[in-house]
Amino acid sequence: MGDRPYELGRPSSGKRRLKDLLHEKDNRVCADCGAPDPKWASANIGVFICLKCCGVHRSLGSHISKVLSVTLDEWSDDEIDSMIEVGGNSSANSIYEAFIPEGIKKPGPSASHDERSKYIRSKYELQEFLKPSLRISSISSAKTSLQSSFSRKLMDSFRSSNSHSLEGMVEFIGLLKVKVIRGKNLAVRDMLSSDPYVILNLGQQSVQTTVAKSNLNPVWNEELMLSVPQPFGPLKLRVFDHDLFSADDIMGEAEVDLQPLITSAMAFGDAGMFGNMQIGKWLKSSDNALIEDSTVNIIDGKVKQEVSLKLQNVESGELELELEWMPLEQ
Repeated sequence: MGDRPYELGRPSSGKRRLKDLLHEKDNRVCADCGAPDPKWASANIGVFICLKCCGVHRSLGSHISKVLSVTLDEWSDDEIDSMIEVGGNSSANSIYEAFIPEGIKKPGPSASHDERSKYIRSKYELQEFLKPSLRISSISSAKTSLQSSFSRKLMDSFRSSNSHSLEGMVEFIGLLKVKVIRGKNLAVRDMLSSDPYVILNLGQQSVQTTVAKSNLNPVWNEELMLSVPQPFGPLKLRVFDHDLFSADDIMGEAEVDLQPLITSAMAFGDAGMFGNMQIGKWLKSSDNALIEDSTVNIIDGKVKQEVSLKLQNVESGELELELEWMPLEQ
């Protein structure tokens, strides 16, 4: 049961433990830049980080830093146990920032993306600030202290990184929050109904909703987060029917062109400076899955886009989404 995810809407003592850890004094600011009120964490490193540093961590690849939202993402027992074991920012920084060379300055909350990226890569990817003893520590040592267990995680993490291609080192330009709202008239894949869930793919990333039991018109209202790489392609989505005793059946697929959303958002810059207004549009055509034209709007200082899609390669089914662009820097 160690890898059992926490289901939405169900009380979770593990999530409570994680939030209690977040509320400790040293964890109320970002481990890397000191920005207040971090809402993200690197589950395998054991630190809480802000949105801007989160983008850099994602660019390192999940084999180095596995980034999760404290509030939006599902956490496994093992991921929460790892965070608790490390103890948060102060304990982690006592290792990762043990020997910062003279002349190297830690970035502040207002640091540029380049300054932030250079420091975080030096800290975690290159391990330039680690205690020398950690660099030679045995990975077979017992779990008797934070340092021994932490060093084993480090060694495991960086050994696995050697087997990854440079695909994990792509640059990210922002974050995409996708709210999967509902499905309509989905295809039957069981006797009379289906148990649908949605998988979203962007680049090498994949996230998914929970399973809606026996429902052809499910309402998820679930928010999923993806990093946007440069260059970026379409957001790909597939709907599946969950089966216990056989492979999950496909229930349709579609693609979302992100160009109108991202181009419009970047052209306007800080959306908080503008009132509510339409700034772009993705037009329905025979070449896409749109049911109707999809507009890009600034709403309460946020760039959002509502999308209604007709699922492809299936007998029936529609899906409603809401996209939100989240820049790494305001």
